[in-house]
This record gives sequence, C-alpha cells and structure tokens, in this order.
Amino acid sequence: MARAFADSVRNLFFTLVVGLLANLLMGFPAAAGPQALYLMDARTGQTLYASNADMPLPPASLTKMMTLYITFQEIEAGHVTLDTMVTVSKNAANQAPSRLGLQAGQKIALRYLIRAAAVKSANDAAAAIGDYFAGSPEKWGKRMTATARSLGMKNSTFKNANGLPAKGHLSTAHDMSILGRHLFYDFPKYYNIFSRRTTDAGLATVSNTNRKFLDAYEGADGIKTGFTDQAGFNLTASAERNGVRLIGTIFGGTSTPMRNQKMAELLDMGFAKAKPGVQTVKPTPADPEVAPPADATEMADASDEALPEVADGSAKTVRTNLAMKTSPRPMRRPGADATADAGTQVAALDVTGIEDAVAMASTSGETPASGVTVKASAPAQPLQLAAEPAKPPKKNAPIYTDQNAKLASVPAKPQVVTRVSTSGGETWGINLGRYPNSFAAEKALIQIQLAENATLGNGLRKVVTRSSGYDAVVLGLDRDTADLACRRLQARAVQCFTIGQ
Repeated sequence: MARAFADSVRNLFFTLVVGLLANLLMGFPAAAGPQALYLMDARTGQTLYASNADMPLPPASLTKMMTLYITFQEIEAGHVTLDTMVTVSKNAANQAPSRLGLQAGQKIALRYLIRAAAVKSANDAAAAIGDYFAGSPEKWGKRMTATARSLGMKNSTFKNANGLPAKGHLSTAHDMSILGRHLFYDFPKYYNIFSRRTTDAGLATVSNTNRKFLDAYEGADGIKTGFTDQAGFNLTASAERNGVRLIGTIFGGTSTPMRNQKMAELLDMGFAKAKPGVQTVKPTPADPEVAPPADATEMADASDEALPEVADGSAKTVRTNLAMKTSPRPMRRPGADATADAGTQVAALDVTGIEDAVAMASTSGETPASGVTVKASAPAQPLQLAAEPAKPPKKNAPIYTDQNAKLASVPAKPQVVTRVSTSGGETWGINLGRYPNSFAAEKALIQIQLAENATLGNGLRKVVTRSSGYDAVVLGLDRDTADLACRRLQARAVQCFTIGQ
C-alpha cells in the first residue's frame, strides 16, 4: 500500500515538472538560424554597424542583385540591349517558385526578365538571364564569383543565378551591402527598378516583394528581399534622408515583420549617427573584363536548339573570329584589261567559327525569312566586292518602302575595294535565316540587301553551308550598322541576328 502511494506521488511530481517546463518553453520563440547585420554610409562606404557581418550565410534571393549587376554591365558594354530576345532554357523553366511562369523555348525580351527578377524575385527569370549569358548555372556562378571578388566581396561564392539552395552558395551581410552600393552608384539609370511597386514583366504585371518596407520606411527606395527555409528572411535596403544615404543588410530574419522592423531600427540608428554634408566618394565599378562574356559556344546554348521555336524572337549577338588569314590583292579598276593577271583572286574572309556561330544564331530547320519569296531558278552569283548600281525595287517587293526607293533610285558610283584590312577592318555582320538550298539563300540575300540598301549596300553577301541548310549572311559591317539593319528588318517581320566579334 505504501509502495503504491509512493509511486503515485512520484508520477504526479514527474507530470508537474514536465508541465511546468512545457509552459516555460512556450514563452520562447523557436530556435532560428544565425543572424547577421551590417550598415554602411553609402556615400563613403564607412561601416556604421556590424554584427556577424562577415559570416558566410545563404543569401537566398539577394543573389539576384549580382545577376542584375552583370546584366547591366552587358547592356552598358553594348553586348545586348533591353530589347534583346532571350530564349528560355529548360533549366530556367524548371526553377522552383517564385516564378514568372516561363516555358522552355519561349522567347522574351531581356527587359522583362530584368523586371521580373528585380521586382517579383522570379527564379525562372534570373536563371534565364544566367543561362543566356553563360550557358549553365555552373558557368554563370563562376562569373558571378569573379565579379564579386573584383568588387571587394571577399566572402561570397555563387553557384546559381537566383539563390535557390545549393552547396557552397554563400555570401555575407557585409558583401551584399557592398553590392547594393555598387548597384546604386555604378548603374544609376537602372537602379529605379528596385523601387517600383509594380511593373509589366511581359507575361504579367508583377508586384514588388519589398513593397511593405518601401511603403513603411521614409526615404526607402530599394533594394532586394530574399527568403528560403535555410536562409530565413533576408533584406538589403537603401534609404536616403537629407542627403544622407545608407545601405544595410540583414540575414536570418525570423519573419517579414521582424526583418522589416530590424532594418528600420538599423537605419534609424544610422541616420542618427551619420553626418550630413559629407563628400561622396563613389566606388570603382567592376572591370567587365575581369570575368569576360562567355564565348559563342557557351552563349549559344542558352537557346537550346532542341527547344521549340517562337516566331517573335531575334536580335541575339554572338561573337566570332572574322580575322583575315591573308592580305588580298586589290581588284582591277573598271575598264582595266580583264584578261590580264587572270590568276588574281580576292582572298576569302577567315570565318573560323563563323559557321558554328551562324548555326547558333539560327534555329535548326528554319524557314526563309518571313515575307521573302525565293525561287531556285538560277545559279548563285559569286560574292561581289565591287559595288554595282542599285536598282529600285518593285512596289510589290516584300520589304519595299518609299525611303528605300528614293535611296535605290540614285545610281551608286562604282566603287572598288582596293584593300581589305587584316587589322581593324569591320568584323560585324548579320544572319538572315536558314534556307533549303544555296540558290534560295543567295536570292534572298540579293532581295534583302537591295531593299535595305541604306544599311546593307556596302555589306558582303555570303552563303554559309550547314548540315541542315544554307545560312544567308552579310559581312563587313560595323557594329552600329549591323544593329540598325537588324532592327529595321525585324520591324518588317524579317528575321535577323547580329553576329560579330
């Protein structure tokens, strides 16, 4: 009896202790990962506050800041434009949410991918950008890491374009604040994208993931949020009051409200501490050549040749080697003895890699350019280096315009190419599509070059033989002329790709 009573007392005591501990524990939040904080005076880069600031942690979608930084580099370097059409890779289409909803093989303007990545934090949009420039997440990650080092981000290593969890994909609160400062000062005309509450991303109007903080904190105008289960709630924010600009970063927030509140407290402390009237010392931008653009082979496959084709995309630039192998002898002047020196030949351009580059810029099985009717009724004409008087196109020509008629109606003075430079010559051109035979390609070249005489009149026609058809290209253009020609042809629904070095 006594033993039974003792057991009952012991069990009751155990139950009370467990209950007490449970009640005590319920008053504390669940354990969270490490938190890191950093705040700088953006005008000078001076550190105002730091806590675990150099501890490598998962950056989550703050990663997209680096993807966008390099994209802005590419635009400013002239390698692409905001209107460049990007073919969505299979990898990009398969990214986890948040997503814009891209499909493999779809073509979309670069400007929409930038908006979706910056505002909606769309993982598929960021991956599409990385795959377009580098061909794979691995190669893009290496370029991101190299760029980070050139910016002074000593503790960042990137593995992908969007920040989804990957082994070794780490950054710090300090490094991300450095990157935020560079985005603001290096690309001021693009920085406003980070403060847009909503934007047109092509497929949909998207809302800013940072809009609550932007609306709640006076002077806030960016920059980027991030979240994964592993990283927690991250934020790099920038705000300006009375000429004082601050940039801060928090890693490992436990919720959106907590993260925003902590950032507000951090910035408030900074504005109380930072002095107005301090001279701004802008950072040195990253050298775009530290991590040069991927070569043509790598860039090609962002188009993923096996992907379905969409009709409205073009204007992709691929870089090729168009150097001369030999210095050609000049052609004789008109009227000179045609029989003399019959062995004289004009050396062909060294198009090492041109066929592969043209193939990358064209879609396998591509039909002739839209609106151009060709008939394989006559043998292809040899490539002419001397200009011939232009003939006005008929009014029913496929890409006829009154302006072209006026230009073509004035007989061009005969010109003779006396020397093709082996160093410093024009090394850009355009690709006008793939055709079933060389006659069709040459006929299309003649028609298009004549109709677009204003830009292509001095170009060199060439038909490049491929295993799946014949590519029509015009070489010997400068970069601006090639870009202009493609824009004019695309406006008439004629496919055109810029190729150059």
